Amino acid sequence: MSLRQYEYALAVAEEGSVTAAAELLHVAQPSVSQQIRGLERELGVELFARTPTGLVPTVVGRAFLREAEVAVNASRRARATARAGADELVGELVVAVQMGFGTRQLPGALGALRRRYPRLEVTVFEEPSSAELDRLCRRGVLDLTLMAACERSPADAHHLGDEELVVVLGAGHGQLASDRVELRELAGEPWVRFDRDSALDAVLLNVVRDDDPTPATAARVSQTATAVRWAAQGLGVALVPASAVPHGYEHLVRPVSPAVSQPVIAVMRPAAGPAETALLELLRKESWSEPASSSPVT
Repeated sequence: MSLRQYEYALAVAEEGSVTAAAELLHVAQPSVSQQIRGLERELGVELFARTPTGLVPTVVGRAFLREAEVAVNASRRARATARAGADELVGELVVAVQMGFGTRQLPGALGALRRRYPRLEVTVFEEPSSAELDRLCRRGVLDLTLMAACERSPADAHHLGDEELVVVLGAGHGQLASDRVELRELAGEPWVRFDRDSALDAVLLNVVRDDDPTPATAARVSQTATAVRWAAQGLGVALVPASAVPHGYEHLVRPVSPAVSQPVIAVMRPAAGPAETALLELLRKESWSEPASSSPVT
Protein backbone atom coordinates (compact mmCIF):
# COMPACT_ATOMS: atom_id res chain seq x y z
CA MET A 1 0.00 0.00 0.00
CA SER A 2 1.08 3.57 -0.66
CA LEU A 3 0.07 6.99 0.60
CA ARG A 4 -0.97 7.80 -2.96
CA GLN A 5 -3.55 5.01 -2.78
CA TYR A 6 -4.77 6.44 0.52
CA GLU A 7 -5.16 9.86 -1.11
CA TYR A 8 -7.09 8.35 -4.02
CA ALA A 9 -9.42 6.48 -1.64
CA LEU A 10 -10.03 9.63 0.41
CA ALA A 11 -10.81 11.61 -2.74
CA VAL A 12 -13.30 8.97 -3.92
CA ALA A 13 -14.99 9.01 -0.51
CA GLU A 14 -15.19 12.82 -0.56
CA GLU A 15 -16.46 13.13 -4.13
CA GLY A 16 -18.61 10.00 -4.32
CA SER A 17 -17.30 8.89 -7.71
CA VAL A 18 -14.11 7.91 -9.46
CA THR A 19 -14.66 10.51 -12.18
CA ALA A 20 -15.02 13.40 -9.73
CA ALA A 21 -12.08 12.14 -7.68
CA ALA A 22 -9.90 12.02 -10.80
CA GLU A 23 -10.83 15.62 -11.62
CA LEU A 24 -10.04 16.69 -8.07
CA LEU A 25 -6.65 14.95 -8.21
CA HIS A 26 -5.91 16.04 -11.80
CA VAL A 27 -5.23 12.47 -12.92
CA ALA A 28 -6.81 10.11 -15.41
CA GLN A 29 -9.92 8.23 -14.31
CA PRO A 30 -8.47 4.75 -15.11
CA SER A 31 -5.56 5.48 -12.79
CA VAL A 32 -7.91 6.11 -9.85
CA SER A 33 -9.97 3.01 -10.60
CA GLN A 34 -6.85 0.86 -10.86
CA GLN A 35 -5.43 2.14 -7.59
CA ILE A 36 -8.72 1.56 -5.73
CA ARG A 37 -9.07 -1.98 -7.10
CA GLY A 38 -5.46 -2.74 -6.22
CA LEU A 39 -5.96 -1.41 -2.70
CA GLU A 40 -9.08 -3.53 -2.19
CA ARG A 41 -7.28 -6.64 -3.50
CA GLU A 42 -4.34 -6.08 -1.18
CA LEU A 43 -6.57 -5.52 1.83
CA GLY A 44 -8.94 -8.31 0.92
CA VAL A 45 -12.00 -6.16 1.62
CA GLU A 46 -14.46 -4.01 -0.28
CA LEU A 47 -13.89 -0.36 0.64
CA PHE A 48 -16.74 1.09 -1.42
CA ALA A 49 -20.25 -0.07 -2.22
CA ARG A 50 -21.33 0.66 -5.78
CA THR A 51 -24.79 2.29 -5.64
CA PRO A 52 -26.95 3.99 -8.30
CA THR A 53 -25.97 7.38 -6.87
CA GLY A 54 -22.24 6.71 -6.66
CA LEU A 55 -19.60 5.08 -4.49
CA VAL A 56 -20.31 4.92 -0.76
CA PRO A 57 -17.76 3.69 1.82
CA THR A 58 -18.64 0.39 3.45
CA VAL A 59 -18.47 -0.10 7.21
CA VAL A 60 -14.94 -1.49 6.83
CA GLY A 61 -14.17 1.27 4.34
CA ARG A 62 -15.14 4.01 6.79
CA ALA A 63 -12.87 2.51 9.45
CA PHE A 64 -10.01 2.27 6.96
CA LEU A 65 -10.52 5.83 5.69
CA ARG A 66 -10.33 7.27 9.20
CA GLU A 67 -6.88 5.78 9.63
CA ALA A 68 -5.86 6.63 6.06
CA GLU A 69 -6.69 10.29 6.70
CA VAL A 70 -4.48 10.31 9.80
CA ALA A 71 -1.64 8.74 7.80
CA VAL A 72 -1.97 11.22 4.92
CA ASN A 73 -2.06 14.21 7.28
CA ALA A 74 0.97 12.90 9.16
CA SER A 75 2.82 12.47 5.87
CA ARG A 76 2.05 16.04 4.81
CA ARG A 77 3.26 17.38 8.13
CA ALA A 78 6.43 15.32 7.90
CA ARG A 79 7.16 16.70 4.44
CA ALA A 80 6.47 20.26 5.58
CA THR A 81 8.73 19.86 8.62
CA ALA A 82 11.52 18.37 6.53
CA ARG A 83 11.36 21.25 4.06
CA ALA A 84 11.21 23.94 6.73
CA GLY A 85 14.02 26.45 6.77
CA ALA A 86 15.10 29.36 4.60
CA ASP A 87 11.44 30.39 4.31
CA GLU A 88 10.66 27.18 2.42
CA LEU A 89 8.02 25.86 4.80
CA VAL A 90 5.20 24.38 2.73
CA GLY A 91 2.14 22.32 3.49
CA GLU A 92 -1.17 22.91 5.27
CA LEU A 93 -1.71 24.36 8.73
CA VAL A 94 -5.13 23.52 10.22
CA VAL A 95 -6.51 25.79 12.93
CA ALA A 96 -9.80 25.72 14.86
CA VAL A 97 -11.24 28.78 16.61
CA GLN A 98 -13.84 28.18 19.30
CA MET A 99 -16.80 30.56 19.60
CA GLY A 100 -15.24 33.78 18.37
CA PHE A 101 -12.25 33.86 20.70
CA GLY A 102 -9.28 35.51 19.00
CA THR A 103 -11.35 36.83 16.09
CA ARG A 104 -9.41 40.11 16.14
CA GLN A 105 -6.00 38.62 16.90
CA LEU A 106 -5.88 35.60 14.57
CA PRO A 107 -5.95 37.44 11.20
CA GLY A 108 -2.95 39.58 12.11
CA ALA A 109 -0.97 36.58 13.34
CA LEU A 110 -1.85 34.54 10.24
CA GLY A 111 -0.91 37.45 7.98
CA ALA A 112 2.52 37.67 9.60
CA LEU A 113 2.90 33.89 9.34
CA ARG A 114 2.08 33.91 5.61
CA ARG A 115 4.56 36.70 4.99
CA ARG A 116 7.20 34.59 6.68
CA TYR A 117 6.16 31.37 4.90
CA PRO A 118 4.41 32.41 1.66
CA ARG A 119 3.98 28.82 0.47
CA LEU A 120 2.14 27.73 3.60
CA GLU A 121 -1.59 27.05 3.18
CA VAL A 122 -3.86 27.73 6.17
CA THR A 123 -7.27 26.14 6.79
CA VAL A 124 -9.40 27.56 9.61
CA PHE A 125 -12.46 25.88 11.13
CA GLU A 126 -14.48 28.78 12.52
CA GLU A 127 -16.60 28.23 15.60
CA PRO A 128 -17.05 24.46 15.41
CA SER A 129 -19.55 22.98 17.86
CA SER A 130 -18.17 21.03 20.79
CA ALA A 131 -19.08 17.79 19.02
CA GLU A 132 -17.40 18.93 15.78
CA LEU A 133 -14.31 20.10 17.65
CA ASP A 134 -14.08 16.74 19.37
CA ARG A 135 -14.45 14.95 16.02
CA LEU A 136 -11.69 17.04 14.47
CA CYS A 137 -9.41 16.32 17.43
CA ARG A 138 -10.06 12.58 17.20
CA ARG A 139 -9.30 12.65 13.47
CA GLY A 140 -5.95 14.21 14.28
CA VAL A 141 -6.28 16.98 11.71
CA LEU A 142 -5.92 20.01 14.00
CA ASP A 143 -2.55 21.66 14.42
CA LEU A 144 -3.65 24.45 16.77
CA THR A 145 -6.91 25.32 18.53
CA LEU A 146 -7.90 28.68 20.05
CA MET A 147 -10.45 28.20 22.80
CA ALA A 148 -11.66 29.35 26.18
CA ALA A 149 -10.00 27.76 29.19
CA CYS A 150 -12.18 25.24 31.01
CA GLU A 151 -11.91 22.49 33.60
CA ARG A 152 -10.85 20.03 30.90
CA SER A 153 -8.14 22.26 29.41
CA PRO A 154 -4.94 20.29 28.71
CA ALA A 155 -2.10 20.81 31.18
CA ASP A 156 0.21 21.94 28.35
CA ALA A 157 -2.19 24.60 27.03
CA HIS A 158 -0.68 28.03 26.36
CA HIS A 159 -2.43 31.01 27.98
CA LEU A 160 -2.54 33.88 25.47
CA GLY A 161 -4.52 36.44 27.44
CA ASP A 162 -7.96 37.29 28.73
CA GLU A 163 -10.79 38.13 26.35
CA GLU A 164 -13.31 40.69 27.64
CA LEU A 165 -16.96 39.79 27.11
CA VAL A 166 -19.40 42.54 26.24
CA VAL A 167 -23.14 42.88 25.89
CA VAL A 168 -24.76 43.69 22.55
CA LEU A 169 -27.97 45.72 22.71
CA GLY A 170 -30.62 46.51 20.15
CA ALA A 171 -30.79 49.95 18.59
CA GLY A 172 -32.76 52.22 20.90
CA HIS A 173 -32.17 50.08 23.99
CA GLY A 174 -32.24 52.21 27.14
CA GLN A 175 -28.93 50.88 28.44
CA LEU A 176 -27.08 52.35 25.46
CA ALA A 177 -27.02 55.64 27.36
CA SER A 178 -24.64 54.06 29.87
CA ASP A 179 -20.89 53.65 29.48
CA ARG A 180 -21.10 50.30 31.25
CA VAL A 181 -24.13 48.08 31.77
CA GLU A 182 -24.91 46.65 35.19
CA LEU A 183 -25.77 42.96 34.80
CA ARG A 184 -28.63 43.29 37.26
CA GLU A 185 -30.22 45.86 34.93
CA LEU A 186 -30.60 43.09 32.33
CA ALA A 187 -32.63 40.80 34.61
CA GLY A 188 -35.74 39.70 32.76
CA GLU A 189 -34.35 40.60 29.34
CA PRO A 190 -34.64 38.01 26.57
CA TRP A 191 -31.24 36.68 25.49
CA VAL A 192 -29.81 35.55 22.18
CA ARG A 193 -27.98 32.51 23.51
CA PHE A 194 -25.53 29.96 22.15
CA ASP A 195 -25.76 26.18 21.86
CA ARG A 196 -26.33 24.48 25.18
CA ASP A 197 -22.96 22.71 25.16
CA SER A 198 -20.99 25.83 24.23
CA ALA A 199 -18.46 27.65 26.39
CA LEU A 200 -20.24 30.99 25.91
CA ASP A 201 -23.60 29.73 27.10
CA ALA A 202 -21.91 28.38 30.22
CA VAL A 203 -20.32 31.80 30.80
CA LEU A 204 -23.69 33.54 30.46
CA LEU A 205 -25.37 31.22 32.95
CA ASN A 206 -22.51 31.72 35.38
CA VAL A 207 -22.49 35.53 35.28
CA VAL A 208 -26.26 36.12 35.45
CA ARG A 209 -27.19 33.44 37.97
CA ASP A 210 -27.35 35.84 40.93
CA ASP A 211 -29.52 38.42 39.19
CA ASP A 212 -31.44 36.25 36.74
CA PRO A 213 -31.30 32.52 37.61
CA THR A 214 -33.41 31.54 34.58
CA PRO A 215 -32.55 33.91 31.72
CA ALA A 216 -35.25 34.01 29.06
CA THR A 217 -34.15 32.59 25.71
CA ALA A 218 -35.22 34.51 22.62
CA ALA A 219 -33.15 32.35 20.27
CA ARG A 220 -30.13 30.06 20.17
CA VAL A 221 -27.39 30.40 17.59
CA SER A 222 -24.09 28.70 16.87
CA GLN A 223 -21.99 31.67 15.69
CA THR A 224 -21.03 34.86 17.47
CA ALA A 225 -21.53 37.09 14.42
CA THR A 226 -25.11 35.83 14.16
CA ALA A 227 -25.72 36.57 17.84
CA VAL A 228 -24.47 40.13 17.38
CA ARG A 229 -26.64 40.77 14.33
CA TRP A 230 -29.77 39.34 15.91
CA ALA A 231 -29.23 41.27 19.13
CA ALA A 232 -28.73 44.45 17.08
CA GLN A 233 -32.17 43.88 15.54
CA GLY A 234 -33.73 43.82 19.01
CA LEU A 235 -34.42 40.10 19.23
CA GLY A 236 -32.66 40.01 22.60
CA VAL A 237 -29.39 40.95 24.25
CA ALA A 238 -26.23 38.89 23.73
CA LEU A 239 -22.98 38.34 25.61
CA VAL A 240 -20.02 37.84 23.25
CA PRO A 241 -16.22 38.20 23.17
CA ALA A 242 -15.28 41.80 22.43
CA SER A 243 -13.07 40.81 19.51
CA ALA A 244 -15.94 38.92 17.86
CA VAL A 245 -18.08 42.03 17.30
CA PRO A 246 -18.23 42.66 13.51
CA HIS A 247 -17.33 46.08 12.17
CA GLY A 248 -20.31 48.42 12.16
CA TYR A 249 -21.87 47.16 15.38
CA GLU A 250 -19.45 48.73 17.87
CA HIS A 251 -21.96 51.46 18.82
CA LEU A 252 -24.32 48.80 20.17
CA VAL A 253 -21.70 47.23 22.43
CA ARG A 254 -21.14 47.97 26.11
CA PRO A 255 -18.84 46.47 28.74
CA VAL A 256 -20.66 44.94 31.69
CA SER A 257 -20.35 45.40 35.42
CA PRO A 258 -19.07 43.40 37.16
CA ALA A 259 -16.54 42.96 34.35
CA VAL A 260 -16.55 39.57 32.63
CA SER A 261 -13.49 38.05 30.97
CA GLN A 262 -12.45 34.61 29.82
CA PRO A 263 -8.91 33.18 29.62
CA VAL A 264 -8.03 32.27 26.03
CA ILE A 265 -5.67 29.36 25.44
CA ALA A 266 -3.92 27.80 22.48
CA VAL A 267 -3.70 24.02 22.31
CA MET A 268 -1.18 22.55 19.88
CA ARG A 269 -0.98 19.00 18.63
CA PRO A 270 1.71 16.75 20.12
CA ALA A 271 5.14 17.11 18.52
CA ALA A 272 4.18 20.48 17.04
CA GLY A 273 6.09 21.57 13.97
CA PRO A 274 7.61 24.94 13.04
CA ALA A 275 4.42 26.40 11.53
CA GLU A 276 2.23 26.01 14.62
CA THR A 277 5.11 27.03 16.90
CA ALA A 278 5.59 30.21 14.87
CA LEU A 279 1.85 30.93 14.91
CA LEU A 280 1.77 30.54 18.70
CA GLU A 281 4.56 33.08 19.11
CA LEU A 282 2.81 35.52 16.77
CA LEU A 283 -0.43 35.15 18.71
CA ARG A 284 1.43 35.93 21.93
CA LYS A 285 2.49 39.26 20.40
CA GLU A 286 -1.09 40.27 19.61
CA SER A 287 -2.99 42.46 22.07
CA TRP A 288 -5.53 40.56 24.16
CA SER A 289 -6.57 43.41 26.43
CA GLU A 290 -7.99 46.16 24.24
CA PRO A 291 -11.04 47.63 25.97
CA ALA A 292 -14.41 47.31 24.32
CA SER A 293 -15.97 50.41 22.82
CA SER A 294 -18.19 52.04 25.40
CA SER A 295 -19.06 55.39 23.84
CA PRO A 296 -22.76 56.14 24.25
CA VAL A 297 -24.79 56.79 21.16
CA THR A 298 -25.13 60.53 20.53
